[in-house]
Amino acid sequence: MPGQTRYEALWRDRPQEEAAHFNPAFCGELLARTIKEFRKQAGRTMPLVYAFLVAPLVLHPNARRALPGRANTAFASWAGDNADMLSTLADRTLRLRPVTREALLFLVQIGAAEISEDGLGIGNHPLKLSGKPSASTDEVDEMRRASGMLGRWFGNQADPAAVLQAMGVRV
Repeated sequence: MPGQTRYEALWRDRPQEEAAHFNPAFCGELLARTIKEFRKQAGRTMPLVYAFLVAPLVLHPNARRALPGRANTAFASWAGDNADMLSTLADRTLRLRPVTREALLFLVQIGAAEISEDGLGIGNHPLKLSGKPSASTDEVDEMRRASGMLGRWFGNQADPAAVLQAMGVRV
């Protein structure tokens, strides 16, 4: 449709591959894993701004592979070691913002997440997130593991503003 962005188009009008990777249910599952692991690590709601980093870091193969294997990795040194990958993160974050919004809306509508002034929390009807669903691919499993690790890693960080600054993302 002329004048519409790709994210304003109806789902049936979007390219099939894009609909498969960026659909709200799948991206919502990744976000729910991040929120759940953040909550376990930090014991509080996740700052909303972290939600907008999940898709650009987890869906992009090079970014996902650059993520540390452990949530206790020092954030500042990791950011310094991955400056090249982070140089494109701000742009990916902006481009995937509509995808994140749709995923958040989906989670809130089904009661799997709640948004408050403190951030993102687990809703009254949390998703049942198994470690390895029966029907999956290696890449999707990597995305699921990475989203959980991001939640634990973000949960170890004291200040979201410092994380965003190190990643080159402005609010």
